[in-house]
Amino acid sequence: MQYNDAGVIGRVPGKGGDMQRVQGFGGFFFRSKAPEVLAKWYRDMLGIDLVPTAVDQKPWIADGGATVFAPFAADTDYFAADKAFMLNFRVSDLDAMVAQLRAAGVDVEMKDDMPGIGRFAHLSDPEGTPVELWEPEEA
Repeated sequence: MQYNDAGVIGRVPGKGGDMQRVQGFGGFFFRSKAPEVLAKWYRDMLGIDLVPTAVDQKPWIADGGATVFAPFAADTDYFAADKAFMLNFRVSDLDAMVAQLRAAGVDVEMKDDMPGIGRFAHLSDPEGTPVELWEPEEA
């Protein structure tokens, strides 16, 4: 399919109805003023392993679960207007994670629960990137 600002405008020739799908995120790469410091903050605050630098080191392996891929309107107020994206991480115990972050001096704002979706909290990393923590509602 081809798209424009208004949505679908036509089909791109392909192999019929069999579409290959991505399996999930293999990585998220972004610029940083201090990449080593920021990587350690994510490791120390959120438990995300550092990028391997040798073949005997393992990368962060995320637990399975829902992944939301959602473009927001350019004028959304859900996260900072000067940021192009917000990171969202699933957590199993939002209260424990928030307590851990606050004990480490991180400012965390609890957000309204979304019935059927789960509980949320917002914070920013040391470079101001918005981060959302999401405790999915159990099915």
